[in-house]
Amino acid sequence: MTLRVVVADDQALVRTGFRMIIDARDDLEVVGEASDGQEAVRLTRDLAPDVVLMDVRMPVVDGIEATRRIVDHGSPARVLVLTTWDVDSHVVNALRAGASGFLLKDIRPTELVEAIRLTARGDALLAPTVLSRVLDRFLRTTPDPAPPPSLKDLSGREREVLTLIGQALSNAEIAERLGLSEATVKNHVTAVLRKLALRDRVQAVVAAYDHGLVEPRRP
Repeated sequence: MTLRVVVADDQALVRTGFRMIIDARDDLEVVGEASDGQEAVRLTRDLAPDVVLMDVRMPVVDGIEATRRIVDHGSPARVLVLTTWDVDSHVVNALRAGASGFLLKDIRPTELVEAIRLTARGDALLAPTVLSRVLDRFLRTTPDPAPPPSLKDLSGREREVLTLIGQALSNAEIAERLGLSEATVKNHVTAVLRKLALRDRVQAVVAAYDHGLVEPRRP
């Protein structure tokens, strides 16, 4: 299956570069380009891509607000935020808006391609330089204005799995920690996302922090 991608960036040269990288892969295709956030929202609605590469700073509507509108409209597209700005508030705001990942633009082409594939699968994706800092400091101290989803429908095991997702553990690492098979963990993760009405693992990480399931990391 070919993954359909919309590229949203106000710089034509950047969009062209991303298109060249993406279209060179057999399983990826750029189906649209947007020069501002408003156009990105429209193209996402009209073209139904799997992944939107979203710049943060764009005219008319910025990338974070565009992400929020895409999510609020119920689009199944996953948004991967790309920026030259290593700014924690951008990361938090993008995650709160419903972004499925956050990367800096200095990543290599092969990393960008893999990021698109991971995002399409619903895996958590944050740049290594910002991951621990954002999770430990900013998600905990920057509450979402909306209340977090209730955990009352989760089983004890599902709550354990959510806690470990909040620690950014992979399915394999969770399986090892709990003494379960990866297939069983995958089933638990699916159940957690369904019961909490979450889009992907990134939103599960946010939920785990919002409920205080994850202890702050020691310096």
